[in-house]
Amino acid sequence: MPTSKQRREAARRHLERQQVRRQQAQTRRQKATLAATVGGILVLIAVVVVVVIMSSGDGGKSSAAASSSASASASASATASATSTKAALPTRAPAVINRAAKTSTGPCKYTESATALKAGNLFDTGLPPDPTPTPKTDSTAVFNTNLGKITVTLDAANAPCNVQSIKYLITQKYYDNTACPRSVNSGIFVVQCGDPSETTSGGPSYTTKDESLAGSKYPAGTLAMANSGADTNGSQFFFITKDSTSALGPKYTVIGHVTGGLDILTKVATGGDDGSNSAGGGRPNIDLIFKTVTVS
Repeated sequence: MPTSKQRREAARRHLERQQVRRQQAQTRRQKATLAATVGGILVLIAVVVVVVIMSSGDGGKSSAAASSSASASASASATASATSTKAALPTRAPAVINRAAKTSTGPCKYTESATALKAGNLFDTGLPPDPTPTPKTDSTAVFNTNLGKITVTLDAANAPCNVQSIKYLITQKYYDNTACPRSVNSGIFVVQCGDPSETTSGGPSYTTKDESLAGSKYPAGTLAMANSGADTNGSQFFFITKDSTSALGPKYTVIGHVTGGLDILTKVATGGDDGSNSAGGGRPNIDLIFKTVTVS
């Protein structure tokens, strides 16, 4: 049986072993905590490094791309603004018409040209009606434009075949959404319109003869047919903004007179042009666009 001394000694050794185990457990906990802390710091450093690399690498590229895109957008906007004075209208291209030339059977004898049809500079409109006799009642054409309304009395008594043709084209909406391609404000004073190709060389698929040329005069407000020679009237016409009688001579069929909106036409003519037309003048600096044209 152990003595009291032996029991005290055993109790002391047991206590020492407990203290050692506690110390070891505490050391393990401290090491684990330290390892976790170090690991977390390393992860955080790695994240920061990745972010920095992305910001200076791909992120920088993205920023540069965004900056480049913004610059391009600004440049495009500036370009669009610089050219915004010219209308952006739907393009209507002339057609190459593969058919034999025709001539109407009435007194106006509207005539297609086989050569012109195949050249592809005309719009296929068919032929206007050509009744006998040709109507000679005046009518009113209304040009609803981007600058306001222009009204014209069409003089069928003076030019029945040409007026009948113009009225036909109006009912076909031929002139809707077209811009006038030429103005001249020196020598002659005109605003030329009626060509959907906006080249001054386009027209319908037929021509109309000249009418009542003898003694023709061209004071301000006159509406006359444009042509490329005798009996070549098509769809183009010009508004006279200032008397041009002496400069033009009796070569252009008069089809009407402006009764409202002459100030609009004068504004377009005096606004200048780009000088692009070899015959004089050019595309107006102030666009004149026919939104719709009606006749009654």
